[in-house]
Amino acid sequence: MRAAHVDAIIVTGGETDVCVLATVLGAVDWGYRVILVTDALCSSADETHDSMMNIYMNLFGQQVECLTTETLLGSWPGSARARLVK
Repeated sequence: MRAAHVDAIIVTGGETDVCVLATVLGAVDWGYRVILVTDALCSSADETHDSMMNIYMNLFGQQVECLTTETLLGSWPGSARARLVK
């Protein structure tokens, strides 16, 4: 990914406390900017999902940026955003 000049990873997915956590920690360890899309995550248990979201937003606040889909797409360059919305 470095050869392709990727410097940020946008993370969505299931199991906020397992698969998402592993991806986030790996990306942080490799020095990538991590963007976690808060309304594009889920888990099998609301309690652990909510706890992990608290950890992402507070403990990892320096390494992980938490945004909604709307905020992410709103900050996307116009031409790229138009292609994504279609």
